[in-house]
Amino acid sequence: MDSGQETVANIDPNVLIEMIKGWVPGLIDFGIRLLLAVLLLFVGGRLIKVVKKFLWRTLNRAGVDDGLNRFLTSVANVLLYGILIFIAAEHIGISSASIIALLGSAGVAIGLALQGSLANFAGGVLILIAKPFKVGDYIMTADGEAGTVKDIGLVYTTLTTADNSKIVIPNGGLSNSVLTNVTGMDKRRVDLEVGIGYNSDLKQAQKIMREILETHPLVLKEEPIQVFVKSLGDSSVRLEGRAWASTDDYWQVRWDVTEAVKLAFDEARIEIPFNQMDVHIINESKE
Repeated sequence: MDSGQETVANIDPNVLIEMIKGWVPGLIDFGIRLLLAVLLLFVGGRLIKVVKKFLWRTLNRAGVDDGLNRFLTSVANVLLYGILIFIAAEHIGISSASIIALLGSAGVAIGLALQGSLANFAGGVLILIAKPFKVGDYIMTADGEAGTVKDIGLVYTTLTTADNSKIVIPNGGLSNSVLTNVTGMDKRRVDLEVGIGYNSDLKQAQKIMREILETHPLVLKEEPIQVFVKSLGDSSVRLEGRAWASTDDYWQVRWDVTEAVKLAFDEARIEIPFNQMDVHIINESKE
C-alpha cells in the first residue's frame, strides 16, 4: 500500500465528521446569503424595468428626442443594474472594492482596444445632446454625402438617399465636421436664375417672372418676392427671382416655377440664349 492510501486509511472518521459539522454553519449561512442575493436580483430587476418604463414615458412627455431618450434610458438601466449587482455581491461576501478594481482594469483594456469606437460613441452622445439634426431631417455632410436621417445611434448615424440607398456614417467624424441641415428651418428661399437675350424685352421678362412667383399657390405671400437683374453676362442678361416656400414645398415650387418661366418666355418670344457652335466646312478641290 502506498503512502497516499495509508494517509486516507489513517484518518479518524470521528475527526472527519467533526470537520463536516464545522462546515455546516458556514455552508448554511452562505446558502442563505446566496438565496437572498438571487431574490434581490430578481426583485431588483423587476423594479428596474418599472423605473425604466417610467423614465421613458416621462422623457417622452417632456418632448425629448427619441434617440436621446433611448440613450438616457440605457444609461440609467446600466447604472441601476450596476448598483444592484454591487449590493447582491456584498450579500454573498464579495467586496465591492474588488469588483470596482476588476471593472477598472477591464475598462482600461477595452478603452485601448476600442479607441475609434469610443470616439464614435462620444460623437453620438454629443449629437444627441446638441441636436444639430434630428430623425427626419435632410442633411449634407462635408464629404458630399446627403440623405434623410433615419436613425441616430450611439456609434453610427443612418441616412437614406433620394433613391432609397442606405448610408451609415460614424458619429465621430460626423460630430467634428461641417454639415448642412437642409430641412432644419420651417421655410426656405427659392432662388431661380435665368438668362435672356440682350435683344429681348427686359421689363416684360421681369414682369412675367414676378407674376409667376406671385400667383403660385405654394409661395408664401407674407414673405418678399424679388425679381432683379443679377448680372450682365457675355451672351445674356442674368435675371434672378426670389421667393419663399415651406421646406416641404421647396422642390415642388422650384420645379413648377422653372417650367412656367420657360413656357411663358417662349410664348412671349423672349429668348433664352444657349451655347451654340458654328461649324465651317472648307471644301478644297483637288486639281
